[in-house]
Amino acid sequence: MTSPKTLFKDLRQLPRRVSVRLRLTLLYGALFFFAGCLLMLVTYVFVGQSFSDVLPPGEQLTYRAPGGFPTIVAEVDDLRQNMLAQLVKRMVFALAGVGLLALVLGYIVADRALAPLHEITSAAQRLSESTLHERIALEGPEDEIKELADTFDAMLARLSEAFDSQRRFVANASHELRTPLAINRTLLEVALTDPDVSPDLVTVGRTLLATNARHERLIEGLLLLARSERELTTRKSVDLREVTETVLDSVRKRPDDERADVTLHTELTSAVTVGDPVLLEHLVHNLVDNALKHNVEGGEVYLRTGVLDGFAAVQVENSGQAIPAYEIDRLFEPFRRLHNDRIESAKGAGLGLSIVRSVVTAHRGSVVASPRPGGGLIVTVRLPFQPPPPATK
Repeated sequence: MTSPKTLFKDLRQLPRRVSVRLRLTLLYGALFFFAGCLLMLVTYVFVGQSFSDVLPPGEQLTYRAPGGFPTIVAEVDDLRQNMLAQLVKRMVFALAGVGLLALVLGYIVADRALAPLHEITSAAQRLSESTLHERIALEGPEDEIKELADTFDAMLARLSEAFDSQRRFVANASHELRTPLAINRTLLEVALTDPDVSPDLVTVGRTLLATNARHERLIEGLLLLARSERELTTRKSVDLREVTETVLDSVRKRPDDERADVTLHTELTSAVTVGDPVLLEHLVHNLVDNALKHNVEGGEVYLRTGVLDGFAAVQVENSGQAIPAYEIDRLFEPFRRLHNDRIESAKGAGLGLSIVRSVVTAHRGSVVASPRPGGGLIVTVRLPFQPPPPATK
């Protein structure tokens, strides 16, 4: 049995469970019922007073038939009470009928009153980075709802300007940051080809080349992260198996010392999704690259694609050091590494899994990582699956 305390708590939470339209309808109905009851009370008092003015209390109503004696028909007080009782009964029935009609009309009025809010809500739901140029442009009187719509339009204008500024910044930064590093790399490579260079300068030059290459990878990762966090501008049908095969071809062309004698196992089946092919290739490349770098000598990497639980999926499993479960979420944050936070290492800048999560989010998918028994990590990416078109006869 529900306790009074629990019942009171449920009643307090009731306004949060019903819609604004229903609350307005109930409010209109309650106001009409209150006004109807007040009108009934006033009518009851006025009719009673009018009856008393016409027929004073205590008198008797008589009727005299032609040629007969007067006959008492009724007492005035009894007649007054019976008439008022009949009046109240009929007014209650009328109030109930008109009250139901008022609830229906109140629901319709509330729907019309909330129509501008529905328009604002639908506009907010369909907006994205690529449609920030749209506006509500609500027409009507200068009331509170139009003021809300105009404020929303002004906010969209500011957001559109901010996104345009971000796009210009990323494009300019891409050019301004890459050019000096490319010049430094060229100068170092030319200097190292000089036969008169001393062994010490060769060592310094190769160290600088490695540092320069690390900075290039860092800048590429930052620019890719900025791009993947924006709304997709390219949407094509992409087979994850083909993307993974392309990534594997580039991985197999690497020198053996970069793969640390890691054995690649593949289980690739078709899994079609819709998205940006370049970003999806970066996604798979970062997963594979992360599995190779954070592995052990003679380790293994398992790469799988296919349809999983109704989603197009990519799964990368690699051996390596044991990773506590509570450490996994922080690996998806930028510049985070296991036991080595914010310190640049030869294995990378700590952006691989951050880029993976951003690309997955841009494609409205999900990514889950879990510790691998015996050490290592299992990363599973799920993306919306595009079923193949039905075969034509």
